Amino acid sequence: MGADGLLIMHGGGPTAVINASLYGAVTEALESPRVGRVLGAVGGVGGITDGNLLDFSGVSASRLEMLPSSPSSAIGSSRKPLEDDDYARIAHALRGQGIRWLLCTGGNGTQDTCGKIWRACQAEGVGVDVVGIPKTMDNDIAVTDHAPGFASAARFVAASVGALCCDVHGLPAHISVIETLGRNAGWVAAASLLADECSACGPDLIYLPERDFDEQSFLDDAARLVDEKRSGIIVVSEGLHKAGGEPVAEPLLRTGRATYFGDVSAHLARLIISELGCRARSEKPGLLMRSSIAWQSSVDRDEAIACGREAVRAALEGDSGTMVGIERISSDPYETRLARIPIERVMLEERTLPGEFINARGNGVTEAYRAWLKPLLGSPLPRYVTFC
Repeated sequence: MGADGLLIMHGGGPTAVINASLYGAVTEALESPRVGRVLGAVGGVGGITDGNLLDFSGVSASRLEMLPSSPSSAIGSSRKPLEDDDYARIAHALRGQGIRWLLCTGGNGTQDTCGKIWRACQAEGVGVDVVGIPKTMDNDIAVTDHAPGFASAARFVAASVGALCCDVHGLPAHISVIETLGRNAGWVAAASLLADECSACGPDLIYLPERDFDEQSFLDDAARLVDEKRSGIIVVSEGLHKAGGEPVAEPLLRTGRATYFGDVSAHLARLIISELGCRARSEKPGLLMRSSIAWQSSVDRDEAIACGREAVRAALEGDSGTMVGIERISSDPYETRLARIPIERVMLEERTLPGEFINARGNGVTEAYRAWLKPLLGSPLPRYVTFC
């Protein structure tokens, strides 16, 4: 078996464009005369250790062309925890499988794995060049302006909250609390700001994990909505916490880095009902916001493909121990360029929403965030009509 294989591995939660990155990497690699085999690790890092590899030379062109518009991860993914001695075994498994280049697609946790595999290959004398492809709907990878996967989730949230605003505006009978994904970073919840580009109104309040949550301030804000409008839309992030880090709703399960949060929206809706004596409902789209192809951003898809292609080029040029990143040159007109970031700068480093994007009271988002986000959403959001 010749050491001329290029292997692509996915890690962590899928997004609406992770397969677009896969498409970019696979097609770029298939076009290179230097790459003998283009492979995918089926089921994430376990595909490497178990030898469960998909050879893309056996996949028809018509099926490859379906990748950019297919949800989830076509080759599977995982959150398999690894011990320190696992990385050397992975390095030797790569050599035994004839892998010369490894691409790891994922968020900051997967980029940490990517960096540790790269170090292990160096330490073990295994000639494998390792490059990271960014992926996360949370948008919490350090250094890069944004990560593929985020813009599609943001588009889903903006349009869905816009539709919900129409519903509550048409029948102003309750407070609706919508919960978004986002462990420590509020990028996705903040995207609900753009709901007002769909309808006559947007969310009334937005609470983010970058600010400590104060229950009394929340109830005061909600009471004002009841007094002024008899209804309202409140968007909250699943990672909301009180001062000192105590979660607003007790997590259901903790396993390593993974936290299965409690139902924050349901908890807050019950709080409104019990303390204010008014109707309240909770909404939790959950995984729908990261898997929805219907709301996929064209900009997100194209950038994901470009990141996959650039990762192959970086690997073939021997630029190992890097992750492809996106640098913003301008928001209006929107212009970016791809960069190669040292992997050590992104390993488990989280990027939270900057202070200038959060209002002074901590219950909303500034117009500066709108200007930053809007170019990422692709085609204009739909407009909804109302006569009331």
